[in-house]
Amino acid sequence: MKAQTSWYQAVWRWHFYAGIIFAPFLIILAFSGSMYLFKPQIEGHLYKDLLTVREVGTSLVSPTALMEKVTSTYPELKISSVTFPDQPKSTVKMSVEHEGIASTLYADPYSGHILGIQDNSKTFSAYFKKMHSQLLMNGTWPNRLVELSACWAFILTVTGLYLWWPRKKSAIWGTFLPRFKNRGSRTFWRDMHAVPAFWLSLFILILIATGLPWSGVLGPQIDRIANATNTNYPPYGTVYMEKPDSVTVAKDVADNIPWAAENIPVPSSISGSYIQLDMNEIVGIADKQSIQKPYTISIPQDARGVYTISTDHVRPGSDATLHVDQYSGAILTDVRFADYGMMAKAITYGIALHEGRLFGIFNQLLGLITCIGLILISISSYFMWRKRKTNGRLGAPNKPRDKRTTIGVLIIMLIFGILMPLVGLSLIVVLILDLLVIRNVRPLKHWFSA
Repeated sequence: MKAQTSWYQAVWRWHFYAGIIFAPFLIILAFSGSMYLFKPQIEGHLYKDLLTVREVGTSLVSPTALMEKVTSTYPELKISSVTFPDQPKSTVKMSVEHEGIASTLYADPYSGHILGIQDNSKTFSAYFKKMHSQLLMNGTWPNRLVELSACWAFILTVTGLYLWWPRKKSAIWGTFLPRFKNRGSRTFWRDMHAVPAFWLSLFILILIATGLPWSGVLGPQIDRIANATNTNYPPYGTVYMEKPDSVTVAKDVADNIPWAAENIPVPSSISGSYIQLDMNEIVGIADKQSIQKPYTISIPQDARGVYTISTDHVRPGSDATLHVDQYSGAILTDVRFADYGMMAKAITYGIALHEGRLFGIFNQLLGLITCIGLILISISSYFMWRKRKTNGRLGAPNKPRDKRTTIGVLIIMLIFGILMPLVGLSLIVVLILDLLVIRNVRPLKHWFSA
């Protein structure tokens, strides 16, 4: 019994400190994520005049003629990609650089009229995406802080489940159902924290895990593991040529690339006396290859470049990435969802789930409930802390008396640190601060004591 209590105390201390530090960041991530979930509906309303045509016509302007109209109206623009919609009322989107700023131009596919140009960094989704991935700051370190917070959220959920685990099998109130008596008491706020966290724990873990493939440190490791175990995509999807000796990958030259295909090497077109194919012909190739709309065609930027036909589709099974010789129309690379390995397929479905597009509005609502729950769990932890905190002290749980337990839990945390490198780095920083600063500065030592 003493050993069990000692383990509980040790885990609680880690859970307490991690919650104090990272709860504010988790609130920001949950709020921004919940807003981004409803990007289609919100942007569909905010930018209705750009995203939808005024009247559905009987015939479409050819893709080449549409591009020519854009370049004749805005000769200073250089089109880098064109996205063709899957809905009759939707406009065609063209990625352009307007006055030195990455922008999107919207064109009516029936009349050819240009409905407007929008700065990509000024949209609703861009704002909340930057909040979600970089806390609205620039540079690398805010992104790493977001990743660190997400990793610690994973640990908080796991340690929280251990702390929640009922010691008495008959315990229902306070375990599966909150106790509403004595509202405002420590018991009330404990239940408002622990009970919803239990019911949402699986969804929180899934939400965190499905977001990690985008992370700056752990994401590339996940990609390397998938490649090393041949569970991502085939070594090279090719029809006419060997794997290119290229340092350029698909995400460097094209838009709307699925996660699993981002690092596919880009081949080169065979330049010579050939004339570049126009957009009509590339669209014909995409349709002939049964690429499902909406798909994006990225335009070659030099004589050796390729057309890239890609779709990170709402239905993951329709994902496709094709590289096409800009002169002959030969398909140099063709990677579909069916070509992905087991790990890549799982991650692709996970990303769609994370973004709320796997099974429509129900996916969005499930994500929203999870995000709201995470916010409420974080807020309730603040009230729990305030109820516990005494003047002049942080209010941390007592250290376990058994040092073996402390070392055992630390070893477990170090295992988490090995699996999640930023967690490992933060553990080293915490241990150094504890040994060199907190223990040697009397006011700090007093404040951090129980």
